[in-house]
Amino acid sequence: MADAKAAVSKAEVGEAEGGEPEAKAAFIKGLIGRLLGLNKYVLIGACAALVLVAGGGGYFVFGGHDDGAKAAPKSVFYDLPDMTVNLAASPERPQYLRVKITLEAENKDIIDAVKPMMPRVVDAFQVHLRELRVTDLEGSAGLYRLREELTRRVNLAIAPNRIRAVLFKEIVVQ
Repeated sequence: MADAKAAVSKAEVGEAEGGEPEAKAAFIKGLIGRLLGLNKYVLIGACAALVLVAGGGGYFVFGGHDDGAKAAPKSVFYDLPDMTVNLAASPERPQYLRVKITLEAENKDIIDAVKPMMPRVVDAFQVHLRELRVTDLEGSAGLYRLREELTRRVNLAIAPNRIRAVLFKEIVVQ
């Protein structure tokens, strides 16, 4: 390495620009020697990073991934009868809520467990919905809370079975 450094001197740089072939070769040899000598660890790290990136790219391109496409769980849906209830509102202007609800379940057996309990489910929904105010239904947070509460009430009525979700097909406040 000392030879490589010695090979590149200001005189040789000047001669390399001047045009002698041996001086140009010595200049290039010295320059390569400096690059390899001073940055050996940088070059090794860059090569290792290149190998990792190339390996990861090959894994991704040649089928090592699943595109995040996992099979969606199968669901069964069951429509409840439409419901219209009075909301807890001011006495001078009555307000009504009309809602169409669908239950999402994991399989048909759970829906079969819901059907005989439907009077209890509808009663639980009616009681809860009549207690709501218009402000309780405002925004996505209000609908999320309502969905969670109705899901909880259905699951209590059909325990030990459980539905996945209560889905709103239509919500109208008049």
